[in-house]
Amino acid sequence: MFAAPPAITASVFARLPDHFRKPAADSEWHRHQPGLLPPHSLLEGPAFDRDGNLYCVDIPWGRVFRVDTAGNFTLVAEYDGEPNGLKFHRDGRIFIADYKHGIVTLDPETGKVAPFVTRVRLERLKAVNDLTFASNGDLYFTDQGLTGWHDQTGRVFRVRASGEVDCLLDNVPSPNGLVLDPSESVLYVAVTRANAIWRVPLMRDGTVAKVGTFIQLSGGGGPDGITIDEQGNLVVAHIGLGVVWLFSARGEPMLRINSCAGSHTTNVAFGGAERRRLYITESETGTILQADMPVAGLVPFAGF
Repeated sequence: MFAAPPAITASVFARLPDHFRKPAADSEWHRHQPGLLPPHSLLEGPAFDRDGNLYCVDIPWGRVFRVDTAGNFTLVAEYDGEPNGLKFHRDGRIFIADYKHGIVTLDPETGKVAPFVTRVRLERLKAVNDLTFASNGDLYFTDQGLTGWHDQTGRVFRVRASGEVDCLLDNVPSPNGLVLDPSESVLYVAVTRANAIWRVPLMRDGTVAKVGTFIQLSGGGGPDGITIDEQGNLVVAHIGLGVVWLFSARGEPMLRINSCAGSHTTNVAFGGAERRRLYITESETGTILQADMPVAGLVPFAGF
């Protein structure tokens, strides 16, 4: 449908040190996930604090790491959970989409983890994947579980700043990363097993309508984490293909960023000077990649 976009290759910013790597894939998460996954770790959920440190999670081993500007890893928290996505709140708290426990918060100073949303109207969540904030503090998150084309019951929720919880979608075959457009009138959702990005218009009354496929991908395992820049261009981590795509606000391919390491490009975040550098978690090799981008990333709810 489109000509191939220009391509660049990312470079390595940091590598998970050997002393943090696990020797065998014997976690509960590993035992119940399909496919062959790396035993040592599975890095995901990159996000920056106000000092320029990169935080990321390690799903199967319940760990949260801080990576300083020199690429040095520090263990911030290790707990009985499966942290999958991570975002900073404006008040300094860390919010985590925990595959095992739902939405939890983390105090970056003490490492204390506390529940935030574990049930909705008394019903347990399937297994949450990722989250994003609106500028008014509303929290959106995906409830993925092991859904796919065989089980199209993945969900997208909104937790209003007032505490009210709304289910926006309940028919998604594996909802994953999500992000709002600059106007906050559209929510983009990575639908991994459909290999697509859905466009979810947000109505004035808080409901959704005319949800459709915005980008249709092919190959690899599908889109995982996504983010957006100041012009509304969408950045998509394509896991299994070892690629990150940049699409215009109209859905046209603008740039292909190839991994210089493994093929499990799981998630992305803008950081660095003026938020012009993209950081990519690559879980197959346990590395964080980097690439310079043409447009700065949109300022997140945290403000940094």
